[in-house]
Amino acid sequence: MKISTKGRYALRMLVDISAHENDTFISLKEISDRQNISKKYLEQIVPLLTKNGILRTNRGNKGGYALARSADEITVGEVLRATEGSLAPVACLEYEENDCPRAGMCDTLFVWKGLYKVISEYLDGITISAIAEKSVSGGDYCI
Repeated sequence: MKISTKGRYALRMLVDISAHENDTFISLKEISDRQNISKKYLEQIVPLLTKNGILRTNRGNKGGYALARSADEITVGEVLRATEGSLAPVACLEYEENDCPRAGMCDTLFVWKGLYKVISEYLDGITISAIAEKSVSGGDYCI
């Protein structure tokens, strides 16, 4: 599994917003300048995050973007599912019901289920606020 720039930039964007949010909306230009990410690229990520209830928008003079919920309620797993799609390591686990005709006799299915469980639990256990705290304290998160 490889996380695309879309997923990595979405995380950087959300961490930036959480670090600079003081009950105000933040413009994409500000985020773009601080994170050295193209504003055009951020514009492609925003709809995915708003559609999934992670980001909220405000138009107008004081417009911009803010987190839809507290940074300690938004997980890395949630963000990556919104930007990357399923985190399943194999196609047969992408949906709740495994409709693979070989599922009942697949000798390796338990391996992929175990990997999927570990990936999900790990990514769902890290919040945007945890990343922001690590970056402020000089921790070891790198996105």
